[in-house]
Amino acid sequence: MIVSWDWLQQYVDLPDSVEEVTQRLSMAGLNHESTTLKGSDIAVDLEVTSNRPDCLGHIGVAREIAVLYDRPLTLPPAEPPASGPPIETLTRVRIEAESACPRYTARVIQGVRVGPSPDWLAQRLETIGVAVINNIVDITNYVLFECGQPLHAFDFRKLAGPEIIVRTAREGETLVAIDHREYALSPEMCVIADAQRPVALGGVMGGEATEVGNDTVDLLIESAEFDPVSIRNTARKLNLHSPSSYRFERTVDPAGVDWASRRCCQLILEIAGGTLAQGSIDMGRPVPEPPRLVLRLSQIERILGIEVPRERVAEILRALGGSHVEATSETVSVTAPTWRRDWQREIDLIEEVARIHGYEQIPEDVRVPMAVSQPRKIDQVLPQVRHGLTAMGFDEALTASVVPQAWAEAFDGWSAGPPLRTETPLLRGADRLRLSLLPSLLDARRYNESLGNLDAELFETAFIYLPEADRPLPREQRTLGLVTHHGFARARGAIETVLEMLRIEAPVATSDAKVSLFEPGRVLRWELDGRLLGYVGEISEAA
Repeated sequence: MIVSWDWLQQYVDLPDSVEEVTQRLSMAGLNHESTTLKGSDIAVDLEVTSNRPDCLGHIGVAREIAVLYDRPLTLPPAEPPASGPPIETLTRVRIEAESACPRYTARVIQGVRVGPSPDWLAQRLETIGVAVINNIVDITNYVLFECGQPLHAFDFRKLAGPEIIVRTAREGETLVAIDHREYALSPEMCVIADAQRPVALGGVMGGEATEVGNDTVDLLIESAEFDPVSIRNTARKLNLHSPSSYRFERTVDPAGVDWASRRCCQLILEIAGGTLAQGSIDMGRPVPEPPRLVLRLSQIERILGIEVPRERVAEILRALGGSHVEATSETVSVTAPTWRRDWQREIDLIEEVARIHGYEQIPEDVRVPMAVSQPRKIDQVLPQVRHGLTAMGFDEALTASVVPQAWAEAFDGWSAGPPLRTETPLLRGADRLRLSLLPSLLDARRYNESLGNLDAELFETAFIYLPEADRPLPREQRTLGLVTHHGFARARGAIETVLEMLRIEAPVATSDAKVSLFEPGRVLRWELDGRLLGYVGEISEAA
């Protein structure tokens, strides 16, 4: 993220030394990459980590500086006067792809004059390496790099019909984007469409057919919130990345969607003239309530090794944008700002206190309580099992704990109860906690065969999740599974070797068993001291 020194000064009173500011920002988590003189301005390149999308705009960086230097932050006005007709008489919005675009807002400005941007605006964009196009496009880019919220301006008269439709692309549709390249669209991609065709790739790039030109008079200003995964998939599939997609992939401030729209309209009215329609179209979900977090002062001392006064803790959280800060003798409570999606747990607040209070405040010889951990029996057993099986020629597999329903129900040797279903599938089509390692290992074996690795012998030591009638959650059971194509004797020998390595000397009793996935009459049930140890057998051809 390249920021302009002159631009930053619009929001916070900066110290004289650029080097000092960049050093303090680096210590606070925004690593300084380089500083370049650009005419009368200075371009500062900062590395912004993926969990801090709030710093992908000048206001976010200025807020960090204001907190570090205990100086006020000045936000620009965003209250454009509206004297035009009600917006409902001009346009409407329909969201069909709610999962890809949970919120979409629109404003209309009529009678603008497209031309060159004023020098101050053009110079700030040039400092950060953004091409200057015309006053309208430049203003949308300016607001993007000001607050981190992407915007798009449509030539309103070039839209077919009064309705904006947010939907997924249809089979065979294409779009010529503003980079003048044609893209073939897929049905999973989110597009902004009029009555006839897609006019923009939602959250990625606008279309050439409705871009703002010298003859543009009326504008529709888009400000929206798009799903990060949807944007990332579209950008990667089309190899089309933009400043907008970069920010949407990392999430934007939901409360900043409307603010950015108002700010953009205010600048357009001041620079390009025109009349703003009354009201706005705001479709989709409301701004979600940010979480309420509680920070125990004792946890700060336990983790950082120093005591930070509660007044200082409250001051830091309030300066960072936290609201409703309440302090007691033991805790500080705060409501997270909407732009800080990374404030989810108590430890997140401790990190904020540490970086703003200053890591240099933590002495090198600070006493942090430490205790020697005692290894569990399972931690001693597992390396022996892995070493023994790999020495025999087996390869260790790592498979997912969540499997398709058919896999979860394929093996009934451990439990005949129904597998626990997850509310949100971690993988497509996989929403059941497994009852056995065997189906996953067989799938891994088949995958190896498809790649020509016909001799693959696999094992895995992992948890399975066995339902119990008297418990709401399944019992976690560590198990060993292995598959080999070298026959029953090979599998039996491997298990006997494992038992020998673990020095299990009690006699193992075997008996015929009938278990799903195994060939009838070709499977043995093993018991140790009357307890079920496992099964060894030949997989049926149907499996």
